[in-house]
Amino acid sequence: MHFKNLRYVKRFRMELDLRRWRRQPIELPLEYRFVGWNPSLVRAHAAVKYLSFRDEIDAQVFPCLGEYDGCQKLMSEIRKKEGFVPEATWLVEYVGAGRLKPEYCGTIQAIQIHRGRASIQNVGVSPLHRGRGLGTALVLASLLGLDFLAVPRVRLEVTAENAGAVRLYRRLGFRAIRTLYKTVELASAGSCR
Repeated sequence: MHFKNLRYVKRFRMELDLRRWRRQPIELPLEYRFVGWNPSLVRAHAAVKYLSFRDEIDAQVFPCLGEYDGCQKLMSEIRKKEGFVPEATWLVEYVGAGRLKPEYCGTIQAIQIHRGRASIQNVGVSPLHRGRGLGTALVLASLLGLDFLAVPRVRLEVTAENAGAVRLYRRLGFRAIRTLYKTVELASAGSCR
């Protein structure tokens, strides 16, 4: 094993106490709509994951996010987990081009780890649709689903270099509870764990 291509990537584990969370209105631009979970949407979630992460730092940290097949496998694994939460799993669909050309452009999933905690997974918005508040809307919709199920705490992990995502999570009430370092071998295949 050679070590010259190794890099340490700083990640934050963040948590939100839903019992103290101040609910906020969810706002989507008029040309977008939420699509709730349906098992037939696994490929749609995977496609949005791929478009959202393929050119980002997270595809280096988790190489499966940089490949469509890897995203499809990841989404299939998430939905099969015992704690998968359909009520907190959403797509955002762009409908501004008309009924014949809908486009999925945002994704989020959640897994209940145990009775007291859930984890938000892979918040992604495809590049052409960023800057419109879709990420905020996805996280809020997922949090409302978890709150409805009376899950008291929600966790997520985010790469520190993804400053926009870190700001979003902090603005919504998440606090960093731990700093993690992941060893990444640049330009190599790997896993999403």
